Amino acid sequence: MQTEMILEQEEPPLQSVQPWGLSSSIDIYNCDLVTIRSAEKIKQFVIELCDLIEMKRFGETVVVNFGEDERVSGYSMTQLIETSLISAHFANLTNTVYLDVFSCKYYDLEVVSEFAKIFFGGSNCITHSTYRI
Repeated sequence: MQTEMILEQEEPPLQSVQPWGLSSSIDIYNCDLVTIRSAEKIKQFVIELCDLIEMKRFGETVVVNFGEDERVSGYSMTQLIETSLISAHFANLTNTVYLDVFSCKYYDLEVVSEFAKIFFGGSNCITHSTYRI
């Protein structure tokens, strides 16, 4: 299983400025079609991910299946967390998961991407991450 990580970071305007948060996108390919088409499995993923990276969920996970265009149809998920937001879209046509995690609390991108890849049965993933200042 292959994981490609790309960290895009611009130099902060002042050396003393600490990042305010971390924003990451994780694209997971060739996922298990049953798992990404199950609202219950998606909700389970959110609970387990938040526990793993120690993020406190705020409110219920929203999972909605929609899209008239076959290219984009599938579930979309949002979960507020006390430190920001986790969201994803699950593309039925390509069995791909597009996961986004944004938080002002640090999390380990490699832990998130490996967990998500295993949970959704993906063959490989590509990640991008940006520090927010």
